[in-house]
Amino acid sequence: MELRHLKYFLAVAEELNFTKAAEKLCISQPPLSRQIIELETEIGARLFHRNNKKVILTEAGKYFEKEVTALFQDLEQITIKTKKIAQNVSGEFSIAYISSIYSGVISELIQHLKAAFPYVSFKLFEISTTKQISALELGKIDLGIIRSPVKSPKIKSQLWFQDGFSVVYNKKLIQITTEEEISDLKEETFVFFNKDYAPHYHEVLLELCAFYGFTPKVVHESNNINSIVQLVKNGLGISIVPSNIARNNSDPEIGFIELKKVNLFTDVSLITSKGDESEITKSAINFLLNFPKK
Repeated sequence: MELRHLKYFLAVAEELNFTKAAEKLCISQPPLSRQIIELETEIGARLFHRNNKKVILTEAGKYFEKEVTALFQDLEQITIKTKKIAQNVSGEFSIAYISSIYSGVISELIQHLKAAFPYVSFKLFEISTTKQISALELGKIDLGIIRSPVKSPKIKSQLWFQDGFSVVYNKKLIQITTEEEISDLKEETFVFFNKDYAPHYHEVLLELCAFYGFTPKVVHESNNINSIVQLVKNGLGISIVPSNIARNNSDPEIGFIELKKVNLFTDVSLITSKGDESEITKSAINFLLNFPKK
């Protein structure tokens, strides 16, 4: 069965006259009759009752007309949507980000993209770096925001910014005010990211503690930076978080001390599939690269 068979059928069903349908289709009547017979033979059902006086649809023909008409309507919508996707004005665009990215910039990014591409459905996913890499390799996301490094031949990585580190603590429970006092925290309990969830980040935190002369007693673990900060606020320990979080947190019960003496940073990168040249991706990356760093 080919598309032309369906078009010929609809023409005859509309005109209920083979001669008029043939004229409408700009073909002669005998080929049109043969095409309808071929269609009926393939389906295994008579679609028309016809004689020298009139042509009418059978019950099977009425059902087939209804379904084929709906099929062509769907096909038209598919064609329109495909064209829009090709023009980067429709479809879906999935963005993944790590929890330690300030949510305000994510919100502004989506607002920017929705204004530029109003027909696009934007989806957000808060997932770890390792899962983002896997998702991007499988084509499940279009843009990722991770903490480097990333090693994949299928992925293009671009540095967004370098982030420092800050100790976060409950002001009521911990009495420190300067970086020089960080070494006094060696007896305190710590809240860290799970090693399996963010292995590179976990190793960096251990290096930071070693720089200040102690090995942290990690008692609690979480896979979400906001949960870590909340655990600290609740008095379950102290932690070390990206300075980006510290700069965007104004909770009066929580204190932050930036670790300026140690020369350790974490790279926050934007990742896309190699070869992705879509206008949406370009617009998203350009917005983020020009977003003011607080």
